Amino acid sequence: MAEEDEKSPFYGREYSEFEYSETIYNYYIHPQWDNFGSRTLFMKILFADYEQRFAIIELIGEWNDAIENDIMTLRRNITDMMSADGIVKFMLIAENVLNFHSSDDSYYEDWLDRLSDDNGWISIINFTEQSKYDFKKARLTNYVELMEIPQWRTLKPEVLFGLVDREFSKRLD
Repeated sequence: MAEEDEKSPFYGREYSEFEYSETIYNYYIHPQWDNFGSRTLFMKILFADYEQRFAIIELIGEWNDAIENDIMTLRRNITDMMSADGIVKFMLIAENVLNFHSSDDSYYEDWLDRLSDDNGWISIINFTEQSKYDFKKARLTNYVELMEIPQWRTLKPEVLFGLVDREFSKRLD
């Protein structure tokens, strides 16, 4: 639970099950989705393992780098803080990302460069087809691996990490 993890960017946050205040496209979303500074993209840190140095983050909404620069916001407000605590392998679950709008690749390149020193990586799991197309068109797969793991919800976090980590190892060989 991110709100109970002293190393989490959301440590100490209190959640209500009954007060809905955040919206995506004028639809209220569950109050346990975290606002990290983007107006259109929300997240949940599902799992962080500081010994194996990985995190699983689920996203919902519209990922807009063109107008909102969501990758910069995610980096500065979340992943840089997590990296300072040793997390260097990020799995972003994106099946609930409705749209992706790209800008330049500098934040992706810089993020991967920072993680590479520690054999880190970034994976986006289960992007929608249109978002995947837009991501590839922007050539962001130079920095982030796109993967399909439809059964991810049924896997324990360590098993999901093992699958993704092995795939990275294969691709590097």
